[in-house]
Amino acid sequence: MPNDVSAQREGIPPTGVRHEELAQSSPGRENGARPTEAATSLTSQSLTSPAPTSPAPTSPSGSPEGGLAATFTRTPTGRRVRARLARFNAPWQSPPEFAEVLGPLIATHRTTHPKADVRLLQRAYDTADRLHAGQFRRSGDPYITHPLAVAQILADIGMDTVTLAAALLHDTVEDTGYTLEQMRADFGPEIALLVDGVTKLDRVKLGDAAKAETIRKMVVAMAKDPRVLVIKLADRLHNMRTLKFLPQEKREQKARETLEILAPLAHRLGMNTIKWELEDLAFAALWPKRYEEIERLVQEHAPQRDSLVRQVTQKVEADLRAAKIKAEVMGRPKHLYSIYQKMIARGRDFTEIYDLVGVRILVETVRDCYAALGIIHANWQPVPGRFKDYIAMPKFNMYQSLHTTVIGPTGKPVEMQIRTHAMHRTAEYGIAAHWRYKENKNAVVGPPTQIDEMTWLRQLLDWQREAADPAEFLDALRFDLSAEEVYVFTPKGDVIALPKNSTPVDFAYAVHTEVGHRCIGAKVNGRLVPLESRLNNGDVVEIFTSKSETAGPSQDWLGFVQSPRARTKIRQYFNKERREGAIEQGKEAIARAMRKQGLPLQRMLTSDSLTIIAREMHLPDVASLFAAVGENQISAQAVVARLVASIGGVEGASEDIAEAETPTRKRRPVPPGYDPGVVVLGESDIWIKLARCCTPVPGDAIFGFTTRGGSVSVHREDCTNAKDLHRQPERVVQVEWKPTAASMFLVAIQVEALDRHKLLADVTRVLSDERVNILSASVTTTRDRVALSRFTFEMADPKHLGHLLAAVRKIDGVYDAYRVTSNADNALPRARAQ
Repeated sequence: MPNDVSAQREGIPPTGVRHEELAQSSPGRENGARPTEAATSLTSQSLTSPAPTSPAPTSPSGSPEGGLAATFTRTPTGRRVRARLARFNAPWQSPPEFAEVLGPLIATHRTTHPKADVRLLQRAYDTADRLHAGQFRRSGDPYITHPLAVAQILADIGMDTVTLAAALLHDTVEDTGYTLEQMRADFGPEIALLVDGVTKLDRVKLGDAAKAETIRKMVVAMAKDPRVLVIKLADRLHNMRTLKFLPQEKREQKARETLEILAPLAHRLGMNTIKWELEDLAFAALWPKRYEEIERLVQEHAPQRDSLVRQVTQKVEADLRAAKIKAEVMGRPKHLYSIYQKMIARGRDFTEIYDLVGVRILVETVRDCYAALGIIHANWQPVPGRFKDYIAMPKFNMYQSLHTTVIGPTGKPVEMQIRTHAMHRTAEYGIAAHWRYKENKNAVVGPPTQIDEMTWLRQLLDWQREAADPAEFLDALRFDLSAEEVYVFTPKGDVIALPKNSTPVDFAYAVHTEVGHRCIGAKVNGRLVPLESRLNNGDVVEIFTSKSETAGPSQDWLGFVQSPRARTKIRQYFNKERREGAIEQGKEAIARAMRKQGLPLQRMLTSDSLTIIAREMHLPDVASLFAAVGENQISAQAVVARLVASIGGVEGASEDIAEAETPTRKRRPVPPGYDPGVVVLGESDIWIKLARCCTPVPGDAIFGFTTRGGSVSVHREDCTNAKDLHRQPERVVQVEWKPTAASMFLVAIQVEALDRHKLLADVTRVLSDERVNILSASVTTTRDRVALSRFTFEMADPKHLGHLLAAVRKIDGVYDAYRVTSNADNALPRARAQ
């Protein structure tokens, strides 16, 4: 019918034809495939249009009046516009169909980018899904789940559509046969540039030796487009979330890389939401027991802290409401790794750190920030010296806020941060806030216009150009700029930021290490000045250097330089020069101390025993141990004391001397009433002693060794001395356990805990409650606020040890307690149990 023809031209199904039939016959449908986007949009738009209520007038010939042209002319205007829009298929008018798995990603993305063309995401996903087909992750999931998760992370922080598409494709060039040229042809140069940058970063190993060079390459990639590093951070974040599927060694390697390199870079970019999660995940992987202990303590203290936070926020809200300042007040979250870091940096207990309440106040304008600060200080007692204005002086990563500390309702300090909503977005998302909000022209994107959001990038590029040595660049990258700085100029006009009260020597080392080493004089603003002169903002500094081969820094410079970089470089220069001489002096000092005590040098001063002592003292190798002794950083007597302790104290050392000599006397008889719980096979009346170097107990594999005095010393088979003793097979005897009610055994345990007040008292009380007789105890606290306690005591039934250790582990702060079975345990860092 003619009406049917005109209706079809308008996209309306002809009379008597079902919509399903039309869909099957539409040109976008082949072999049962999904209709094309244009056909689908046309059909869906047309079906929503109302049909005409009266038939079209006809011509005398019986056909519609004026033919088809007349039909189109008389089409209602609204319907014609909608039909044309449907044909045009504008992305904001008619969203195209997309894969179901992309639903959450697109929904999240459109909350910050409502006009985004999601067809690009669909094409990127289809390409990645096709190329990764048949590939699986360690977890057993299809590989496509990884790029999808990375894209979701980026959508959560508000990145643009191009970045999400690059995230979906970021592994295709590296892991499939897809080439960069093909990607450039399919998706354009921008996405190809991002994927190429991420691929280059993935190919770089982040080991200790390479990490400085790695960060240089990251900065080069960031110079082309900072989004490269943002994708890399999201990639690592998802890998850290699924870290449990990797082997233990690989987990620790990835976690260490994350903590030392990627999390600090996220901080540099101001992306605190990414940084906090990366740090907590790496902390859990590297020190699981410390993480679990802090998590347990947080859960225990949470109710009382939440109550205090609620009390403070309600009072602050009331004060601001009374002053007619519109504000949002909330408690600040505490992250486990940041709690641990503050315990180390401030030397405080967990309760002191966690109980410190933090409150965040979000207001509309900068004027409201300072008004709110006035209200807070008028109603709460401020703590002197704790106010910082990061609005007037933003941090290097664009962070802006007012910080103040006041006395709370319970008499404890309360930390308050006051900022605008725009500043808060920048604090949370950093560089990502630039893309998150730039589509909204009415929104304030981030800091005020006078603050350049890319200052941090230019600074990194300056370091990149100036540092010939990658290690120097890494050192500069990790130099956290304090709030109090001075900005000085090179003669060429380049700006260098230095800590307050810096000197020309600090400036010289900031320029280059060799410039610092060879510095002999300086001009400031065209005038010669002493090297210890203080620099002020705007000074132009010129350094004079010596060309002499023997030129070097002076020890006196350490007395006035301010920057950590200059101090480190000066110390490195002298340490390298003195190291060889210090190593020889250290060897002689240790040997002299051992001869003085009559200890056997050849037997005790072995490579294994010295390696153990070096690790105990957090030194990388034996040479470093000798050097530390030679430079008087560690006393020779302290090293000898540890050597003696490692073989069971003075008594163990005397046993060692006795074992080192061939027996010449008759075997010593057993003293009356003495029962070691061990017998020598084939012998009855022999004095048997349990060696103090490895403290064997029933159940351990043991062997006997005949000493000089005719007695038998019983060692564990895995004792560190076992290898040397077995070299004299004629003195090795077979022994076996035969414990009785009178037998007593020495047991040594080590307790590892987060250091706090009265920790030792609590541990000894638990041991006392378990009815054990403590013979010796030693406690050391490491630089990372971990208390290592070692106890030696007597037990009649070693089976009771498991119950005792379980009781010790229940003590607040204790994250591990275990039996020390040999000297090797002294040296184990026990990363698996920390």
